[in-house]
Amino acid sequence: MDLKKNPFYLDDVDIAWVEKTLEKMTLEEKIGHLFCPIGYSTEPEYLNMLLGFHIGGLFFRDGAGEEMRNTFAYAQDHSRIPLLIPSNLEAGGDGAATDGTPYGKQMACAAAGDKKYAYRLGKIACTEAKALGINWAFAPVVDVDRNYHNPITNVRTYGDDPETVCEYAKEYMRAAKECDVAVSIKHFPGDGIDERDQHLLTSVNSLSMEEWDRTYGSIYKKLIDDGALTVMAGHIAMPAYQEYFNPETKNTVIPASLSKELLKNLLREKLGFNGLVITDATPMVGFCAAMEREKSVPLAIENGCDMILFNKDLAEDYRFMMDGYQNGLLSEKRLLDANRRILALKAALKLHEKKLKGALVPDREQLSVLKNGQHVEWAKELADASITLVKDTANLLPVNAEKYPRVLLEILGDFPSNDRVIGKVREELEKRDFQVSVYEKENFEMGVDNVGDFKKKYDMVIYIGNVENASNKTTNRLNWYTFWGQGNNVPWFANEVPVLFISVANPYHLLDVPMVKTYINCYSNNEYVLEEAVKKITGESSFKGKSPVDPFCGRVELTY
Repeated sequence: MDLKKNPFYLDDVDIAWVEKTLEKMTLEEKIGHLFCPIGYSTEPEYLNMLLGFHIGGLFFRDGAGEEMRNTFAYAQDHSRIPLLIPSNLEAGGDGAATDGTPYGKQMACAAAGDKKYAYRLGKIACTEAKALGINWAFAPVVDVDRNYHNPITNVRTYGDDPETVCEYAKEYMRAAKECDVAVSIKHFPGDGIDERDQHLLTSVNSLSMEEWDRTYGSIYKKLIDDGALTVMAGHIAMPAYQEYFNPETKNTVIPASLSKELLKNLLREKLGFNGLVITDATPMVGFCAAMEREKSVPLAIENGCDMILFNKDLAEDYRFMMDGYQNGLLSEKRLLDANRRILALKAALKLHEKKLKGALVPDREQLSVLKNGQHVEWAKELADASITLVKDTANLLPVNAEKYPRVLLEILGDFPSNDRVIGKVREELEKRDFQVSVYEKENFEMGVDNVGDFKKKYDMVIYIGNVENASNKTTNRLNWYTFWGQGNNVPWFANEVPVLFISVANPYHLLDVPMVKTYINCYSNNEYVLEEAVKKITGESSFKGKSPVDPFCGRVELTY
């Protein structure tokens, strides 16, 4: 391990801090330093409990900016060694703070067709996160979206083209570096091939070595050479390289997060990665079901990871790690190497210097950067540039209230954002004098019309597909609210009145609504996207986006 080389580039003073700090750490501190738990409360008593395990990092889901900033300030003030503070900064500043800028998903950047949008994503996300005291982005996602059935990748990716994924990820990384925020390229060895989700099982990247080298391998190699500080190891198996490096593991399913062959032989040696490797969240079934947890926790470190993300139970995992060290599952060498890399990452981010200056968390005044004017303008520009007209074989567009005054508006999906999304679209339509009726799944009195009655009530139906990308979902498909197969929720009326489908999440919904002849992908469901989508369907703005994936799912009949 050469800390002077890529990606740490530490000088002699930084290295001296790493080694001196490591030398002074007790065994208990070295064990605890391997963990980055998720926080569930901002109360000091709870934070003190977490810090009592000598953790190396601390993750929180997005909350109000000032509350998060104060929480991180308290944690840093009460930690002897500065903490890594990561966040899922995949789509904008709202990944760090609920009052941050909702810029747009990675696929929106690719649909907009210019790398500047990926740079802006990194700039907004990392600038706003830094104001809270966050110093580590669990982004960019560098998966290749090759399977439209995969429920967890789609809009989180830059699409299905490896070169686009790589070039756009580089731009995100460039912005993050300018903000002094580390990136974590994920999810090694690559999601988007299997149709299953690693949250629910150990999924599989089934590519051959040659195909992997041309796609995922090329992406990781270029981003590693470009200075990516950390890699997130997924609970994703890759049999081709697994068996190549160790034929005895044939016919086994070993997640990368526990695979010495994938972490050491492939990532470290073949790809030349010298930075920090963190597991994906270890409560995922893809990790938990691989072996007994008392073995998997220490073996994740022994086999090549440097840090454990999240816990089933921190106290129990700490005990498993300590027991693993004491019974030989975790070697002294790997314990020291992992700690050394964690400290090297902190030194590369100058956290040791910031701690001396009391600057690990910026002053409250820096919170003014959240949702600032420039960031909002960039978000609006992305919305305009990315929204994609997939097809309009019905020649429906543009629509207006004079021709189609009475609109039945329906939302598909069951997410907390539903009310916000449907409310915003309704507001924008009513501004343009449409008479809007919102379908309520509980109210079948307005949902079992015959053809004549339906055509008397409505001139057009607009569906909003709000099936958000979310973990622990077996599928990411459309579900309908029906009354014994009837009801105005299902598109039985596609040949009776004009029907328009606007997807603000999954780009593959056309698979489930082939009868709809006018279909639009928006990739994100923030307020700027919703406003712009209505402008585009009414002809106030032109469609500019180009799909970074095949929205027709390889099926000719969907193009009609």
